[in-house]
Amino acid sequence: MEEIKTLKKQLRQQQKMASLGMLSAGIAHEIQNPLNFVINFSKLSDKLLQDMKEIVEDIEEQIDPDDAADLQDICDDLSINMQKIKEHGERAISIIQGILLISRGKEGEVLPTDIPHLLHEYIWLSYHAKRANDKSFNVTIKETYQDNMPHCMVIPQDLSRAVINVMNNACYAVKQRADKEQANGNRDFAPTISVNASVADGKLTISISDNGTGMPQDVKQKLFHETITTKPIGEGTGLGMQITHDIITQNHKGNMLVETAEGQGTTITFIIPC
Repeated sequence: MEEIKTLKKQLRQQQKMASLGMLSAGIAHEIQNPLNFVINFSKLSDKLLQDMKEIVEDIEEQIDPDDAADLQDICDDLSINMQKIKEHGERAISIIQGILLISRGKEGEVLPTDIPHLLHEYIWLSYHAKRANDKSFNVTIKETYQDNMPHCMVIPQDLSRAVINVMNNACYAVKQRADKEQANGNRDFAPTISVNASVADGKLTISISDNGTGMPQDVKQKLFHETITTKPIGEGTGLGMQITHDIITQNHKGNMLVETAEGQGTTITFIIPC
């Protein structure tokens, strides 16, 4: 029994590292976009500065009113560009901080958390991780969050791992169904994942739904209690849903519900005391 406990602990750690590794490609893609803005606008700002210097040199002895207007326009443009640099730089920092929260967050630390922000960050990171490994993958992601949702006391690094695990499975399921539908000549199928979050009666409810392949009942019954995976060797460990279940039911004292229909899709719901 001690050996089994040790192995389970090692497997859980491997699952965490595997999740971080899978995210790395998504992180790189996600950070690339704001950093491109940083680089491009920096170059543009530099060019505008050079233009301004040339104008100043040309009118060194006397500043013409028209030239003065040009200088003002350039300064205005620089101001706008620098603001964009600031916005997208902060975006990159936010992503990095989110990843550090997973890997370095204190074990079991409960923090007031902006749930819509957390969900948006990790849903799209999971999507980009899938895209990085499969350029043909695409899906419509619909996000619906309660207006003015209060911050909730959760363990953010644990909840983010749970969201990633469910989102990874959803991406895999819609991709599998899309391939199957295309093989059958159906080009009208639109892979879709819907994410919803709300707070009511002291409970936080998060649901992630997909219109993928769904699960047979025998797989659903074993989902939280056995090491089981429907993915090919090398694409899944079979521990993701076990770990997710433990995060919600043990770490957060909540409930995790599964609704699924084979060939139609799956909805995973987290209900957490808030």
